[in-house]
Amino acid sequence: MAGLVRVLKLTRLLLDGDFEGLSPFSQTTASMPLTNCTIIPDIHADAGRLNRSLRLAGTHDRIAFLGDFIDAGSAVNDPDDAAVLERVRRACDDGLAVAVMGNHELNAILFHRCDDDGQPLRARDAKNLKQHRSFCDRFGIGTATARDWTAWFLTLPLWLDLGGLRLVHACWNPSAIKMIAERRPDGRLKEADLKEVAGKQTDFAWAVNMLLSGPEIPLPPGVTFTDAGGHVRTDVRIAWWRADAPTWRAASLSVPNPAELPDCDVEAAHAVEFYGPENPPVLVGHYKMKGDPRIETPQAACLDYPRRPTVYRWSGEPSLRQDRMIEVPV
Repeated sequence: MAGLVRVLKLTRLLLDGDFEGLSPFSQTTASMPLTNCTIIPDIHADAGRLNRSLRLAGTHDRIAFLGDFIDAGSAVNDPDDAAVLERVRRACDDGLAVAVMGNHELNAILFHRCDDDGQPLRARDAKNLKQHRSFCDRFGIGTATARDWTAWFLTLPLWLDLGGLRLVHACWNPSAIKMIAERRPDGRLKEADLKEVAGKQTDFAWAVNMLLSGPEIPLPPGVTFTDAGGHVRTDVRIAWWRADAPTWRAASLSVPNPAELPDCDVEAAHAVEFYGPENPPVLVGHYKMKGDPRIETPQAACLDYPRRPTVYRWSGEPSLRQDRMIEVPV
């Protein structure tokens, strides 16, 4: 009977969002127990992929979203920010799902709000507008509807500890989490925080950016690499989950030729907190990984493979397993 009820729940989620009478699971805190969970990474306004991802959930599963619901990229043929947001929000409101904020949600919050002088908290320039185009095409810029949706984004915590499994959009960093929790114990930002976060000058702002965008640090003096677009870079993203290979070359992300980087440890001065095997498993999105989807370490993995979308079906295991990482049908 329980399995049948769960099938009906997911069917309603896919078809019309009618969840009346179903048992609630309240997303009230950044720390809560949960087992049997299907984790879905960055959807980016792709309603079709959201539907296909939901169909992979088990009959007893809850759903957990890793943020970045909005802002379609060029690979999304028929973007629909509204359809994705309405489905995700209804699932969360009715207790079928939990979700964390992604960096695109934070960017949208800032983009559609202004400071006391009437200036947007995030520049409305060509670069940012291009990234945010599908949302703006649907809801406008600074409109009441855009502000309503971005107000809902503020209800999403920056991290979740589900009792045996941790979720965050980009980086589980204990120092950043502690810093935010001292001000916001439930892990949720407030309107009063936004100007500070947009300014990126304080420790609190650093902490928020660390969780939603991950570590990107300067290379040693004189060291550069050329990215996929032919641009010479002096900063590099670090895969903080690769605790067994914390060298510049092994821990770097989005470097076409890692041999350009030194094969020595990342300096302690950069304060990269690598996630060791003593920790509970954690899942993230954000990084637009390439190649075959895989669990890189038993304790931490990125699920964001845009060319081969995946979900993870967690059933309480203390170490992540490759067979739980399931590709979404095209």
